[in-house]
Amino acid sequence: MKRFGFLLIVLMLIPSLASAWWSDDWGYKKKITLDAPKLKQDGLTVPTASFALIRLHTGNFTFFADLADKGKDIRILAADEETPLKFYIEKLDVINEMAFIWVKLPADFATAADPAIWIYYGNPKAVDAQDAAGTFDVNQVLAYEFGQPGVKDLTAYGNNPGEVTSTLGEGGLIAEAAQFNGSQFIRVPATPSLQMSPAAGWTVSTWLKIDQAQNNSVIFQRSGAGGNITLSILGETVSVEVEEGSKQELKSPTPLVMGVWHQLALVANADSLMLYVDGVSAGSLGIATRDLTSNISIGGDEFGARGFNGLLDQFAIYKVALDANAIKFDSQMQGQTSALLTYGEDSTPDSEEGGESLIMGSLKNVTMDGWIIIGILGVMFVVSWLVMIIKAIVLSRVQSENKKFEAAYKKLTTDELGNLNSEEDENDEDFDESPLLLSFTKKHGAFAGSTIYRLYHVGVEEMNRRLYKPNGVPGVEQVLSAQSMNAVRASMDATLTRELQKLNAQMVLLTIAISGGPFLGLLGTVIGVMITFAAIAVSGEVNVNAIAPGIAGALTATVAGLIVAIPCLFGYNYLGGQIKEVTADMHVFVDEFVAKLSEQHT
Repeated sequence: MKRFGFLLIVLMLIPSLASAWWSDDWGYKKKITLDAPKLKQDGLTVPTASFALIRLHTGNFTFFADLADKGKDIRILAADEETPLKFYIEKLDVINEMAFIWVKLPADFATAADPAIWIYYGNPKAVDAQDAAGTFDVNQVLAYEFGQPGVKDLTAYGNNPGEVTSTLGEGGLIAEAAQFNGSQFIRVPATPSLQMSPAAGWTVSTWLKIDQAQNNSVIFQRSGAGGNITLSILGETVSVEVEEGSKQELKSPTPLVMGVWHQLALVANADSLMLYVDGVSAGSLGIATRDLTSNISIGGDEFGARGFNGLLDQFAIYKVALDANAIKFDSQMQGQTSALLTYGEDSTPDSEEGGESLIMGSLKNVTMDGWIIIGILGVMFVVSWLVMIIKAIVLSRVQSENKKFEAAYKKLTTDELGNLNSEEDENDEDFDESPLLLSFTKKHGAFAGSTIYRLYHVGVEEMNRRLYKPNGVPGVEQVLSAQSMNAVRASMDATLTRELQKLNAQMVLLTIAISGGPFLGLLGTVIGVMITFAAIAVSGEVNVNAIAPGIAGALTATVAGLIVAIPCLFGYNYLGGQIKEVTADMHVFVDEFVAKLSEQHT
């Protein structure tokens, strides 16, 4: 029984141990999962020594501002969240919000039940843990990525070029690229590590983009004792030339597409030479090549002729023959249509236990431009609700006071109405300007909130001016002309108009919120979508997983606009109905009051 209890406790602790936070010094983490079903669908497996290219942008990562300087706080861990993985950052641009991180996958990644890695960040005190040389496999002897440091070998072999005339070009496959104009080239001196022997096998791979047909332009060329191998572009076709006493040539069956990045790979072993384009075999030559021992020419031949015109990126040489699976895996991992990695939501130690709602996840993907729009909508939301609440209170009070006044007004008899002018009360100093009011009420403030009472007050004052008897001389009851009664009505109508202006004051703010809120939200969404697609275009990652978070964040602005507009729409219609009721009551009172006065004094 005790053993059973101990086992139960262990089983209960397993989930918490599996999701334990790697280090309390790091504030955020993100899970990145390999799309195993897609790999299986494409007939691929994860190579034993392979890399993962993590592309971070606004579509899948929103905490660039929380990264330490130059990303020194970034750590990559295996699925167990305990084993650190070797990695290096090819480019980190916090301003434009993008990053390219290369990670050496663990050896058991291909057979893992959950093929995933974790990226930890958010520790300003961390020291840089990048290890570019250690990230590359020992069989890779040259790696040029043509980034800001220039043309530099990132592997531990340090096979740097001896001469470089190419320039740094923007818009590479991954970050920057090498730009060639037809007369530029790169020369790499021969070193023991760069010996290319067909007995051991070798592989040369690169990515290129051309915008015009090439004049048999050299991409890679190297020679050995009595022969050489050239990888070139003839027109729009990839060509491999082998000179071993006689010249043999291999051409790809499908031309390259202009303005699109393509992967080229040339693989040699003891008895054949194979060409791959975009991870797919483009043919082979059944020959045994010689050892290649000369300097390496990139972008032109050894004489500086046959110059390439276009962009090259991710140039690599291996001292082994990569198989078709490894080449295609690299093509899909590095390509612009890469969809092998799925990016999870960012989490913190506080959110680790209960997880995070999808809504909160969408909010984290809102861009700064979107937050500005949402901030404006937040101000509109507060102002519109203040207007609706205050206006509802005012209208409720007005309606209550109007009913109170109407109830008192109905108690007046026709005789009282006709003789109001004769009554006075010298003790009430508040109403000495209108003795007529004293016949109606002894408390002037009792109906101060009633719009109908204010109409009544104006009408009575106008009548008092016309019925006033100078020096208190008594006389017969005065008769007013039709023009006088029209003047009384005009004064009451003017007061009614002013009261309506007061009742409708600030209602225009609700109409602005109703019509402007959704459009502001739409503006935020459009800007967010533009930024998302721009970031994806730069990063080169085109798949649903890259687009969805950014689109979800962008749509948050539209949701905010609707949250502002919908309550305002209902509130405006309700308040408008209340104002119409008050308006109708005032019109009815003016007509009724003037009619009774006309009956008595005309």
